[in-house]
Amino acid sequence: MERDPVIEEYKKHVDRTLLRENLKLTVEQRLRNLMELQKLSEELRRAGRKPR
Repeated sequence: MERDPVIEEYKKHVDRTLLRENLKLTVEQRLRNLMELQKLSEELRRAGRKPR
């Protein structure tokens, strides 16, 4: 099977260690992390809207 050069180029820029670490987590842990990221995103968005 021939490798796609475009995919190979993109793979150079992917940190696979983060993917591996995330895959070690349970589904529940991954969802909890996602929810925490969403909360942080909302807080940052609100902070950006506040008058200075």
